[in-house]
Order: sequence, then structure tokens, then C-alpha cells
Amino acid sequence: MEKPKVIVIVGPTASGKTSLAIKLAKKINGEIVSCDSMQIYKDMNIGTAKPTIEEQNKIKHYLIDIISPEERFSVSDYQTHALKAIEEILKKGKTPIVVGGTGLYVNSLIYGIKFLEISFDEKYRQELEYKAEKEGLESLYNEAKKIDPKAMETISKNDKKRILRVLEIFHQTGITKSKQDELSRSGDVKYDFRVFGINIEREILYKRINDRVDNMIQNGLVQEVENIYNKFKKFPTSMQAIGYKEVVEYLNKNISKEEMIEKIKMETRRYAKRQLTWFRKNKDIIWLDGLENEQNNIKIILEEYSGKEKQEDNKY
Repeated sequence: MEKPKVIVIVGPTASGKTSLAIKLAKKINGEIVSCDSMQIYKDMNIGTAKPTIEEQNKIKHYLIDIISPEERFSVSDYQTHALKAIEEILKKGKTPIVVGGTGLYVNSLIYGIKFLEISFDEKYRQELEYKAEKEGLESLYNEAKKIDPKAMETISKNDKKRILRVLEIFHQTGITKSKQDELSRSGDVKYDFRVFGINIEREILYKRINDRVDNMIQNGLVQEVENIYNKFKKFPTSMQAIGYKEVVEYLNKNISKEEMIEKIKMETRRYAKRQLTWFRKNKDIIWLDGLENEQNNIKIILEEYSGKEKQEDNKY
């Protein structure tokens, strides 16, 4: 029996994924499943570049604003929610379109990854947090690199969340994260995922990122972070996201406003570079040209979706 087809659109931040997905959804009677690890949080709107209310009213979006910023949300949680959303869309007779730039979330869906049930060790997490504060995050990065060098190839020295995850998995199971990933790919995937990546020139992408950050500041990013702090009386883990942790530094008077803005731009550009590195390793992705060819990109997606022969010259 033929598997239901699901379209997946990936790419770096600020590459135009949302615009392309919405236009495609209108054309094929689709609905969108967000694949972004920060857009799941309520109250975090400006810094996560969520689709506007107007955009969400035009096309239904799933997995946006589903949990509070102080809650924990794992890749396994995402997979469960996303698969449920995909099934709901298919039951309506519509086309699911998964859109986002969180590589781990994408892989959890398209490869049907099975996750080990790992209990959260609050005491060990506190030990890691204390060590990071006293010795610096780089010490934990180096520790994780000794344990699992393969996993650390794609993890930045500043990516605290993923560094801690590598250490916690090994602490709880005695198995490295990379080994767990290898064992967890079952090959049992319920849907036929067709994955498309947006390729965009670096200079254009970086300008879009810089402009987006300026707009975020003008639209009230600093006030958004202050509101979250006043609401929860603390800075939850979600506030480690790019754009949020830099504002926290500014609010704590550790950096100036100008330094904050430049730091957000720099960290976002670095993140976009890591996203592209991640996705370019995936040989199943069909690459689309950047922003000026949306209609042609939609045509390529529809040809692939309808089962026509793949256009090899559109691969990166």
C-alpha cells in the first residue's frame, strides 16, 4: 500500500521557508506543521520569528504556542506531537507540509527515530550547570568531545542545551548519543517524506538575518524578554535561545544595547551556517534556488510530490 506523502521544507533561518510554505499550502490545500524548537513556546513571539497571526489565520499551523517557556520539551515530544498533527491533516483530506530549520526534529520524523526512555536526573543537571558556571561551558564541551567526538562534530561550543544532552545521555545509559542515534533508526516510517531545502547565497542570507534582527529590536524584543521574566520570575531554559540570552545579558547590564544587537546578529549567522552544514549532509534533500524563484520552486515541489521523476539538477 502506498504511503501518504508529506512535504518537508527545510533551510537556514531567514531563508524564506514560511513564505514558500504558505503559498504552497494555498495552492494544494495544505496545512503547516512547524518544525522549530523555539516556536513551540508561548509568549516567545518576536525572537522566534513566528508566522504572524494573519498568516496563521490564512493557513492553519500546528505546533506553535503549545507549551509554556518554563516547560521541558524533547525531540521525542516533538515527534509525538508532529506525527499526531500529520495524521490529523491527512484525515481532513489535506496535505501536510512540515516547515522549519531544527535538524534534529526533521530527522526524528523522516527517519522514524525511536528514542530511548531516559529519565531526567535533576541532581546531575545541577552539577553540570554548576561546572559550566565555575569553569565555563567550554570545559563541558571538551568533556563531551572526549565521550562522543562524532556527536560533537555538529555541536557548537556555545550550544549549551545540546552539550548537556550528550553528557546526560552517556551518564544515564552508558551509551553515546551517536551510538544511540545509530541504533534508533528503525527504517519503519509511516509516511513518504519528500524533503526540500532552500539554498540561498550567503551574502543575501546574512543581510536578511541582520535586517530581521533590527526589526525584532524595533518590534519590542527587549520588552518581550522582560515580560517573560516578570511572568515567571526567572529565566527558563528556553531563554537560552539566540536572541533571548543576549537580551538577558543586556538586561543584566553585562553588555550595551549595541553589543547586544551585534551579538544577536553574529550568533544568528553562525546558527544559519550550522543549519546549512547539517542539511547539506542529507543526500535525500532536493535543493531549491533561493528567494526569487518561489513559483519555480513550487513547481518543482509539485512535480516531485505528484510522483514525477526527480530533477537531479535541482539538487545541491
